[in-house]
Amino acid sequence: MTDFFSDQALTSVTEHLLPGLWPLLAAFAICALASPLAIWLAPRLGLIAEPGGRHAHVNPTPVLGGLAMWLGFGAAVLAFAPHNLQTLGLLVVSGLATGLLIIDDRWSMRPVIKLAVQIGLALLAVLAFNFQIGYFGLPGGHIVYFALPIAIGVSVFWLVGMQNTVNFLDGADGLAAGVVAIVAVVLMLAAGQLKQPEVVQMSGALAGCCAGFLLFNFYPARIFMGDSGAHFLGMALGMISILGVAKVAVAFALAAPVLALAVPIIDTGWAILRRGWRGASVARPDLMHLHHRLQSFGLDTRQTCFVFYAASALLGALGLTLFGHGRVLAVVVAATAVLTSTVAADLLLHTGWRINAPWLRRLLADPGTR
Repeated sequence: MTDFFSDQALTSVTEHLLPGLWPLLAAFAICALASPLAIWLAPRLGLIAEPGGRHAHVNPTPVLGGLAMWLGFGAAVLAFAPHNLQTLGLLVVSGLATGLLIIDDRWSMRPVIKLAVQIGLALLAVLAFNFQIGYFGLPGGHIVYFALPIAIGVSVFWLVGMQNTVNFLDGADGLAAGVVAIVAVVLMLAAGQLKQPEVVQMSGALAGCCAGFLLFNFYPARIFMGDSGAHFLGMALGMISILGVAKVAVAFALAAPVLALAVPIIDTGWAILRRGWRGASVARPDLMHLHHRLQSFGLDTRQTCFVFYAASALLGALGLTLFGHGRVLAVVVAATAVLTSTVAADLLLHTGWRINAPWLRRLLADPGTR
């Protein structure tokens, strides 16, 4: 236990993560202040999610959370991150994702137009602002360089995939914002170990805006992020992770964020395969995502979020061991065990489940009743 609080460990944490603390706090505060304004503005712009259909909420809910998150994120990045082409690109492309998808939240784009917007945003990031995965590091210091067309294709695929992964994940109050906040912290820790202060700052800003939004988006949500918020988060997350890869040739540089997002990525891939197998449109929503299945199993919205949070934190911590963060894994395993037991106990309490074990009841009975 003393290793966790040794001078060396504390100095390492301070040096690696302090650059991300102030952007995190700034984005948190600004998003927390902007969210009530978004709640007030949304009905006046017609940005309201009505209950019914595949929507589980029972009251009309504002859908302008993406704007509040981008304001917090953008202000923090402008204030603390270096002012260069890639910082500009991150703000411009994520801002365009927010603004263009607000149109989808208001009038609903056709799926082909929506995909074209996603690809266009990815191409803008890759070609205009040089957010490219140009090589892949392998164990032993070996580096595989991609030809330019392959680098462009891989980078566009990654950015479009991140947008859709977060969009598909956004199916329960607080789910997408909480998971992305955890992944952003994972990115911040990995970048800190690799001595990438600008990536630490951007990741901190992303985690902070998600946390500030969760104050109003956790169940019962007073505002939704909508497609604008989901695409903003997916694009920002994808671009920041590419920036981290571009700065250093390290083996499995994307391992930490990919592992942290493993459950949503697998769920997204399975949704595409499932809909294609049934002959349905890939863009057609359904109630077969993992978070829907967990709720049909008996978990409520909060418990579903906790399961996803625990899985993302545990898998992300596993990825961080590649960057020398073994202590983080130990802490997360303990926290996950506590969270899992809490969800299980709450589920047993509210569903009335009983364990058919008379010997256990006798063991726990009051001594005077035996």
